[in-house]
Amino acid sequence: MYMPFFGLTQAPFSLAPDPRLLFMSDRHREALAHLLYGLGGGGGFVLLTGEIGTGKTTVCRCFLEQIPAHCNVAYIFNPKLTVTELLQSICDEFHVTVPQKELLPLTVKDYLDPLNTFLLQAHAAGQNNVLIIDEAQNLSAEVLEQLRLLTNLETSERKLLQIVLIGQPELRTMLQRPELEQLAQRVIARFHLDALTEAETAQYILHRLEVSGLNRALPFDRKALKRIHQRARGVPRRINLLCDRALLGAFAGGQATVNRGIVNKAADEVFDPPVRASSLTWRWQRSLALVGLSVAAGAGLLATARLATQTPQAPHAPEIAAVATPTDAAAPAAVAASGPVMAAAAADATLAPPTPPAPPAQPPILLRDEGQAWRELAQAWKLTPGEGDPCQALQREQVRCFSSNTSLALIRQLGRPGIVKLDSQSGSPSYALLTALTDDSATLRAGGIEQTVTLAALAARWQGDFSTLWRSPAGYGGRPLDSQSGPVVEWVAARLTAVDGTAQAGRPVLDASLRARLRTFQLAQGLPTDGRLGPLTFMQLNRTAGVDEPRLRTGP
Repeated sequence: MYMPFFGLTQAPFSLAPDPRLLFMSDRHREALAHLLYGLGGGGGFVLLTGEIGTGKTTVCRCFLEQIPAHCNVAYIFNPKLTVTELLQSICDEFHVTVPQKELLPLTVKDYLDPLNTFLLQAHAAGQNNVLIIDEAQNLSAEVLEQLRLLTNLETSERKLLQIVLIGQPELRTMLQRPELEQLAQRVIARFHLDALTEAETAQYILHRLEVSGLNRALPFDRKALKRIHQRARGVPRRINLLCDRALLGAFAGGQATVNRGIVNKAADEVFDPPVRASSLTWRWQRSLALVGLSVAAGAGLLATARLATQTPQAPHAPEIAAVATPTDAAAPAAVAASGPVMAAAAADATLAPPTPPAPPAQPPILLRDEGQAWRELAQAWKLTPGEGDPCQALQREQVRCFSSNTSLALIRQLGRPGIVKLDSQSGSPSYALLTALTDDSATLRAGGIEQTVTLAALAARWQGDFSTLWRSPAGYGGRPLDSQSGPVVEWVAARLTAVDGTAQAGRPVLDASLRARLRTFQLAQGLPTDGRLGPLTFMQLNRTAGVDEPRLRTGP
């Protein structure tokens, strides 16, 4: 309707998946790189998550278009299936013939046997097999466990099936469950697709308008673009809905440019507007408050008398400490803030015997000696470095120390416990072992005692200093390797072959080809893509190879 008015040849913000309107931000390209990496990943799982409407399906469509001819693909978009139904769907997608039985239902084994035969034959023919499951957050724990068992189908060289799970953020939470830990350990690459930034939102809008024939000034002013990003939260699907309605509103009003006011009105139409109390509700609440005013006065007197005889409130707990339950002394203030009716109801509660105040939270136990922190970490590796420099002693066990200033995001990706240095700017730092990390909390251990703190509390005393241990391959000399061959390079090439399925002819050399494979691996693992062999790259190679090393707990 509004297209001729704005000089457009087609609807720019249609929700239909038109490939001509495809906009790939940097994070969409990185997500696609992770999926393409999974094609030669040597088996296991690749995980792509994102909020509703962030473009996961768009990335998946691009991925399907770029799959080479030697790859067999099974795509399942309705994962609300039983184990048997899932196996049947996989066989159907791979065109695997399953022998039928008379008068008897088919069992799991009836599907697994021909599927295994098909995967072996495909491998012998030089073909890869990829299973893609969309909306994977709807999978049951039983089905996820069966998928893990499918990755056990393998030859002596590599696994026969690569599985790509695409889903909403709940999928990450699901994989943190203790019963799914074995599956989580087989995730060789994972990527979370965030929403667009404000600048990317503007680029996204301009791209779709230009593809749709725009040859004049952008019909959104600067404040409108900013407001679109705020109301749509950078989610492409929400941007489409909002821009479409805003252009319609501008057309209806005869305005050639969409302003902030039009965007706000359009957003109220397509999104749930903020809840506003009506004047009638306000008047009702005011009347109810007046009715309870006299009762509230009596409640206030009782509360005052109670405060006069109550034990003083415990002092504030330190920032890094276990969460303490609020003491009863805080209750009258909270009740008073809730209004006269609630205050009157609380007056009766004050007649009951007072609850003793909670004891003050104990300050956390931290280590003052960095060497002791290394020794505690070594214990997690079942190693005893003894007295002296622990890092030098651990090298004899082919275990090395690594220290860096890093982020929690990289620590999550590395997935290994380590030492956090606290209060480093105070001149008197302390240390603790980071043993677990969830979305909102961290577990620290010192002196054998663990304590869980919020991430906000950790951030108040931690400036990013992190140290950990890692197991080095035989022959490693402690410095990044550069253009050479030898047992370490051979070990690396073997690990990469197990991941990407690319065999290197002749004796492996750290040349341009191997560096390119390293960069692809580093990108998929969320590491700096420098193509060099440093500690972080060895850590992730160890992880994908299943080297026995302690793991950081990520579950509740």
